[in-house]
Amino acid sequence: MVFEKVKVILAEQFDIDEDTITMDTNIQDDLGADSLDVVDLLMSIEDEFEAEVPDEEIENIRTVGELVSFIEANA
Repeated sequence: MVFEKVKVILAEQFDIDEDTITMDTNIQDDLGADSLDVVDLLMSIEDEFEAEVPDEEIENIRTVGELVSFIEANA
């Protein structure tokens, strides 16, 4: 469920087909996210899941799977 919602958010933000997003998708390398994109993404994630992502955690989240795991553990 979390993964499906994250895929929708990523697909909208990066204007890509959500079917191309997997748990192994690297947010920066595969989606071309820069630091501003990451901030926008995290704001969307925080709004959708009502979970705050601390700044120190942002550095540890590289893949969609890591993002989903963080949300499941903290939402």
